[in-house]
Amino acid sequence: MKITGINFDHMHMGDLLRMAHDHPDAEIAGICDAQPVRMREAIANFGIPEDRVFTDYKTCLEQTRPDLVILCPATAGHAEWTEKVAPFGTHILMEKPFAANLADADRMIAAMAATGKQLIINWPLRWYPSHVTAKRLIDEGKIGDVTEVHYYDGNRGPLWHGADKIESTPTAEAKAASWFFKKSAGGGSLLDYLGYGTTLGTWFMDGRAPLEVTALAHNPDGLEVDEHAVVIARYATGLSKFETRWGTFTDPWTHQPQPKCGFVIVGTRGTISSYDMEPAVRIQTVGCPQGEDIPADALEHPHHNPITHVIDRIKKNLPVEGPLSPAIARIGQQIVDSAILSIQKGGVVRLVN
Repeated sequence: MKITGINFDHMHMGDLLRMAHDHPDAEIAGICDAQPVRMREAIANFGIPEDRVFTDYKTCLEQTRPDLVILCPATAGHAEWTEKVAPFGTHILMEKPFAANLADADRMIAAMAATGKQLIINWPLRWYPSHVTAKRLIDEGKIGDVTEVHYYDGNRGPLWHGADKIESTPTAEAKAASWFFKKSAGGGSLLDYLGYGTTLGTWFMDGRAPLEVTALAHNPDGLEVDEHAVVIARYATGLSKFETRWGTFTDPWTHQPQPKCGFVIVGTRGTISSYDMEPAVRIQTVGCPQGEDIPADALEHPHHNPITHVIDRIKKNLPVEGPLSPAIARIGQQIVDSAILSIQKGGVVRLVN
């Protein structure tokens, strides 16, 4: 499986290329970015030869002829980059979020529909064993029908870490230059993290969508984007809450902050708490109202990371499902768009279609 990585705006490109590099049935056929300096780390980490490094995406695609392209552009560029790459007849793995808005998401779906190839949206939280275990317990009927999803997630901020979660200390100059803090590029904690909660929440709710949404966001002085947002979605079954935060006390992959990052899921016959990176989920049921800890499932090959999973689905000519699928991710995007509209209007809005 020939894999090419194009556009290094998002630091997750390094993580995804590492998965491709480590896969026995895959090769990094090429990498491409208009700024060569952004590719240096990947070149060094994965021993990528000079003739597989490009600064022009067309040349890259014409010469590498990949089976799968990993795209990691700034959020505002997701639709544009999908439309650029789609005509080359390759599957596309777009790193989260889905898009800057629902119209862009629909552009991406339309661009790929004409090719017969798959559009895959990668949400790293999908690969956390705790959340996969929570979904299994839901599907087994352990807590009845899901009625509420409560989500809180984020990190210290996007400039506190790079690929492989290597820590760095952000400077004022770096913040001013980063697309993460530019409204026109799709920056802000809401666009960075809300799609995680709304897309996995839709997965937990078996594809059901809310009726109405209301939201508030906090933009610190001097910033044009938010660092904190709270979104309430009204479903036929009740209220769910989705909260995003840049500026948590610690990063959840080092030490869980308080509030904890992850999900609390309420059903008609029980509850589940599933927190990021934790080795167990906690479940309450009618038969065990005091609650018990369930060890998180071990995710086995090929379903333990996005690259191995996607390669397996492509080889078997099977569509991706759940949060990776445009169908589920689009509902998540509807909630995101509705939240943004609510913030602009200052009140409750019907779900954007």
